[in-house]
Amino acid sequence: MKLKVINIEGKKNNDIEVSDKIFSLNPNKHMIQSLVDWQLNHFKPRLAKTKQRNEIKGSTAKIYAQKGTGGARHSSRKAPIFVGGGVAHGPKGAVYKVKKINKKVRKLGLLHILSQKNKLKMLFVVDDFKKEIKKTKLFNEFLEKNNLKNLLLITDKDSKSKIIKSTRNIPNLKIIDQEGANVYDILKYKNIAFTTSSIKNFQERISK
Repeated sequence: MKLKVINIEGKKNNDIEVSDKIFSLNPNKHMIQSLVDWQLNHFKPRLAKTKQRNEIKGSTAKIYAQKGTGGARHSSRKAPIFVGGGVAHGPKGAVYKVKKINKKVRKLGLLHILSQKNKLKMLFVVDDFKKEIKKTKLFNEFLEKNNLKNLLLITDKDSKSKIIKSTRNIPNLKIIDQEGANVYDILKYKNIAFTTSSIKNFQERISK
């Protein structure tokens, strides 16, 4: 399949050939959701921590006799039903189960979300930025002209160095290297744009 290449200078470019195996799959929403959950689970450590009954300081002596009192059976005051006792089923800090997903599944999920963006006509290719763009106004006009608001721009390193100064103050725009392409960012932003070099490098890397 072919994708149209957009140029910041308004020049006409030849279409670029991209792989159907990467950008024309039938999207699996369940797989995409699983990957988003996996990424969110790794964004920050779980710091919330409550004490279990074995971590409460105090006597472990039985508070009253097992039989003959007419009351319910109890052991120590550390039980979760008492004020000041341990917390049953509370958060345990950093000790928690981390959801694991195989590398092959993560790669496949990335292809599925890119195919979904292509299906919705939200996937674009921008010609490599060969000249440094110093003014934010110029780059913003380029985005408005091509209806590329709310954009994730996946670039090669050379292009990134030439546009980084002009894009810093534009809202709803994020620039990442093609090695850092991930499901969460692609799903978060409405439009996705590769530079011509980055999409070629991405296809080579993902096909290995």
